Amino acid sequence: MSRLRPLVGRRCFLASTFLGSIGLALPVTAAHAAMVPSPPAGTTAPSPAVTTAVPGMTVSETSLIVAAAGLPLTDDPSIRPFQFRASDDELTDLKRRIATTRWPDRETVQDDSQGVKLATTRKLADYWLNHHDWRKAEANLNQYPQFLTSIDGVDIHFIHVKSKHAKALPVIITHGWPGSIIEQLKIIDPLTNPTAHGGTVADAFDVVIPSLPGHGFSGKPTAIGWDPQHIARAWGVLMTRLGYKHYVAQGGDWGNAVTEQMALQQPPGLVGIHTNMPATVPDEIAKLLPGGPEPAGLSADEKYAWDQLVDFYSHGLGYAQEMAGRPQTLYALADSPVGLAAWMLDHDIRSYRLISRVFDGASEGLTRDDILDNVTLYWLTNTAVSSARLYWESKLPFFAPKGVALPTGVSAFPDEIYTAPESWTRKAYPNLTHYGRMSKGTHFAAWEQSDLFTQELRASFRQLH
Repeated sequence: MSRLRPLVGRRCFLASTFLGSIGLALPVTAAHAAMVPSPPAGTTAPSPAVTTAVPGMTVSETSLIVAAAGLPLTDDPSIRPFQFRASDDELTDLKRRIATTRWPDRETVQDDSQGVKLATTRKLADYWLNHHDWRKAEANLNQYPQFLTSIDGVDIHFIHVKSKHAKALPVIITHGWPGSIIEQLKIIDPLTNPTAHGGTVADAFDVVIPSLPGHGFSGKPTAIGWDPQHIARAWGVLMTRLGYKHYVAQGGDWGNAVTEQMALQQPPGLVGIHTNMPATVPDEIAKLLPGGPEPAGLSADEKYAWDQLVDFYSHGLGYAQEMAGRPQTLYALADSPVGLAAWMLDHDIRSYRLISRVFDGASEGLTRDDILDNVTLYWLTNTAVSSARLYWESKLPFFAPKGVALPTGVSAFPDEIYTAPESWTRKAYPNLTHYGRMSKGTHFAAWEQSDLFTQELRASFRQLH
């Protein structure tokens, strides 16, 4: 605490003068330095004084001054238009860092049992350096209406696309790690404009896609407490702020954790959820993982899920354990773009193998540009470490049923971390409205299999319109 007193002493006078005259406006953080607000047509962008309380101050310093002055830190409920443009210098620096990567030796095995293979990473780096164009990704992203709003002292970024159909069902869709809003871009038009994508007017959605705190264009929390429960409450505030009184929620990975917590909290207006990474593993199964013995009497689907879980718990948890235990240690991810890419590719073995095939030239649900658009977003926003902190914050068991009673739709993809059997799913979600077992698809379902994913959301939520 003594280390904080000089800061208060140096800047407390600012609180009495600045706050007393025009009130508190949270400053733009370093992560947002290159993010350009996009005003509505016919208006002008706000002046820097509107978005920055005191030049050079961070959110945490502002919060400290407010606390020292005995004033409450309140949110600005306004919704501000937003667009992003990386500077030319940032993109030049990215290419320089890729070109000067210090490469390790090749793995000493022929398979991928030691991690992301050197050949795959070199192909990724070569494409990133010589072919990938962030400006195309940026233009694609900026075609969608994007906004910022402050909730509990953190700027929350979100895409908000309304359907032209009057009775569209609002849905808030939450990404996970190592994903981002880029995962969901392919499903926006099919959901908001269903008649152009094999659906009917009754299948229309208004789509809200927020960036998790510490991820992408959202602010980076400067204090602890932003766990899935807190994010779920923030999403309820966001949907209320947008005027929605009847809506549904969807998520996978951390998006599932947040969405299930929303279902448990039951904010006003939430009537159902959908998940593509459900939490269904029964206690009697979980307690035997990973060492066994294998439970007796498993069905074929349950045996498949058991084998997937044993493999994940035995070989696939390394990234999660490090981020849950020591997220701040991951400085290398903020310093090396190729290091960041390799870390993100190694999320789970099946999606990694699909990505490896993509960089070998195979045609899959993802392209090389898809993959590098997402990695580049993490790099340009410097969110490798801030996003990792969500693993440290959360104390939730990822795959254990949570007692969700709201209507729930579940889509089980075969190459997910584990493919939830229908038997486990019905026990975990007693108000199951839809169960779909897909023939293809990995962890990144909306991104990789957008058509199947869209059909699953329609089926899950049709009765809730």
